Amino acid sequence: MPGVDIKKDDNVRVISGKDRGKEGRVVRVMPGEGRVMVDGVALAKKHSRTGAQRTRTGQQLQQGGIIDVEMSVDISNVQLVCSSCHEPTRVGHGADADGNKVRICRRCGAELA
Repeated sequence: MPGVDIKKDDNVRVISGKDRGKEGRVVRVMPGEGRVMVDGVALAKKHSRTGAQRTRTGQQLQQGGIIDVEMSVDISNVQLVCSSCHEPTRVGHGADADGNKVRICRRCGAELA
């Protein structure tokens, strides 16, 4: 999936799935797989065992229990949120005053950070 318009540290909103409507910051982008990891979205429960090895003092290395793990979300299920109009938007491309390529909000026309 070449040409992904969502980058790390962008603010996105989930538009479909069980976490629809949630907003969060992009932690990781996997363009080859077409997936993104969003902070606080797509949490799954993982059951963890205690660590089998012990130190000399008798402490366990890892505590067991149920932990929350962040899973990835398909990139088609998130939409970039514009920093000026605060609405989810499609991404356009244009040039700034210096001639550099920039991302543009299709809703309000503002430059995306």
